[in-house]
Amino acid sequence: MYHDIGKLGSPIFFTENQNNGLNPHEKMPYDESAQIVIHHIESGIKMAQKEKLPRQIIDFIATHQGTMQTKYFYNSFINQNPDEDVDISMFSYPGPTPFTKETAVLMMADSVEAASRSLKSYTDDEIDRLVENIINSQIAEDQFIEAPITFKEISQVKDIFKQKLKNIYHARIEYPELKKKKK
Repeated sequence: MYHDIGKLGSPIFFTENQNNGLNPHEKMPYDESAQIVIHHIESGIKMAQKEKLPRQIIDFIATHQGTMQTKYFYNSFINQNPDEDVDISMFSYPGPTPFTKETAVLMMADSVEAASRSLKSYTDDEIDRLVENIINSQIAEDQFIEAPITFKEISQVKDIFKQKLKNIYHARIEYPELKKKKK
């Protein structure tokens, strides 16, 4: 739960806090928006250090985004400026990448949970595809290269996430109303 404490400094810039339909990113350049979002890592580390949280908690804060890009802002910037040279570091988290099994699993969980909220439908196939795409992308971008986690363990994590998401988003049956008995 501590991994995102850095969002407390500017909560309105994060979609989970935009309940009123206002999104301040709509009026900002993509690179500035990316920097605000990326800053939650540094801010979270500083808050945790100030409060003297254990080093292990600070490690979760520092590594949960690894060196990934803020893909929405990066892709949007590229699409809007196809001929411009882009400084990818403006759209990249500072790292480090996860270096324990636990920090690797948190990175996977955080990304899968966030992405699951954007699914249009919650079919088994859609959930399976989402989990596979998110985690395979992290593997392809070498986010787990420093973590002592095996491909077998990653497969187990994927299976657990798929099952949990299917449990969360499964269709609920409508309960029939109890009819009054005639006397």
